[in-house]
Amino acid sequence: MSGFLAWLRERIPVQGAQLHELTNEPVPNHLKRWWFALGGTPAYLFVVQIITGILLAFYYQPAAATAFESVRYITEEASFGWYLRSLHKWAATLMIAAVILHQMRVYFTAAYRRPRELNWVIGMCLLMCTLLTGFTGYSLVFEQLSYWGATVAANISDAVPVIGSFAKQMLLAGDNYNERTLSRFYILHAAVLPTTIILLVVVHIIFIRLHGVTELKLEDEPEDKPKHFNFFPDHILTELMIGLVLMVLLSALATIFPATMGPKADPLTTPEVIKPEWFFYVSFRWLKLFSLTFAVLSTGFIVGAMFLWPWIDKVLRRITGIEDISVYIGIVATFALVGLTVWEAAVAH
Repeated sequence: MSGFLAWLRERIPVQGAQLHELTNEPVPNHLKRWWFALGGTPAYLFVVQIITGILLAFYYQPAAATAFESVRYITEEASFGWYLRSLHKWAATLMIAAVILHQMRVYFTAAYRRPRELNWVIGMCLLMCTLLTGFTGYSLVFEQLSYWGATVAANISDAVPVIGSFAKQMLLAGDNYNERTLSRFYILHAAVLPTTIILLVVVHIIFIRLHGVTELKLEDEPEDKPKHFNFFPDHILTELMIGLVLMVLLSALATIFPATMGPKADPLTTPEVIKPEWFFYVSFRWLKLFSLTFAVLSTGFIVGAMFLWPWIDKVLRRITGIEDISVYIGIVATFALVGLTVWEAAVAH
């Protein structure tokens, strides 16, 4: 064994002290509270998505003639296929929720302010990619609702000025849903978007390492208590506990509420009600309240404002003189988002 260790040290010349120093960055005390440690939660769920997605890919066939039947085979015949598909579905749901909650935490703690503006933009890019991954994954089942949901989404994107027609053609691989559309969705869902997310996460972590974690002063924190604790093993143990809880939760959800099959997509029969996934309820309700042009333009304006919020926040604070002006705006926006989501969820589909 000593000979093997000597051989290994010669080829990987990293000393234990160097590795300890590299991984043991001091972490602010507020990260001991799990709701401040939401950054690792979507990363863990993303790993679950990658593993279950690879296993599902062994059976899935991305073509209009075979997609529905391959998903049915996974769900009803393949050994533990129902469990893997359900894990994949629930991990996606929780990942989207975790990314949204993490972005909200960053917003309400003003962790996007100088010098972390670019990391906020990276976070917004991650949120958009996560939503797109959820949308493309939902469309792969080739059910009635997923087929017509994708068709409606493409038609909505067509209403975007200048780039709308191009975006629709890129999404559908043509002017309308065709035999190449599912393979386009599959490549986006299984390759392009996951690779983009991984690259964004790497850049996100690099920025965190460069700037450090935003330090928050909590009122119940004693003055004589150390302000930091070790990343390894203390924070790693916190993340491991969160991961174990998530695995139990995912298994319970996958078992109690397994993924099911709806009617196969029928391009000739439009369903009476087209239902999106829950994370698009807000947009769907917004479209119902206003004209298509206004809804699309206003949605684009809101998303653009969120990307630029660190600079908008700076201007608002200078104009109003209110340091927490973004918090008040965020509270109103959160109530609006929750209200629109609940409103759309309560409508009979």
